[in-house]
Amino acid sequence: MARALKVFSYSDGFHSWTVAATSRARALEAWGVKRDLFKDGSAVEAAEGPDREAALQAPGELIERGLSVDIGRVEKTRVPKPPKPRGPSAKDQARVEALEGELAELDAARAEETQALEARRTGLEQEAAALAKRQAKTADALRAKLRAARAKLSG
Repeated sequence: MARALKVFSYSDGFHSWTVAATSRARALEAWGVKRDLFKDGSAVEAAEGPDREAALQAPGELIERGLSVDIGRVEKTRVPKPPKPRGPSAKDQARVEALEGELAELDAARAEETQALEARRTGLEQEAAALAKRQAKTADALRAKLRAARAKLSG
């Protein structure tokens, strides 16, 4: 069973808006506000009046009456549509994909450069070890010659 329509009215001091809806929440939705206007007394349930009758004739449509601006003018207005939630645009998505591709290329290049550097480091370490071995062998040979030369002098 469908819920019975109630008529709600709201005024900002310049205009009065009336709507026939099934609940206060639906009325707030029709007015396009998120704040609870009923809580602070800005909106009320309309018991009588020409705007009430007009709202019952067009459920869900806003009936607007000028109070300080366009005094006495009554018209139906469209219910504002809530803004559509915007997702990422195709351009934004393409930009993200391009940046992800660039990052993947950077990671691959970094891994390749690190591997090349490690190979050079290993080669340098081997070269340093060979140099140290060769220098130690040369120093040992010179020390042996020096001992022999000193032995001849003392001898």
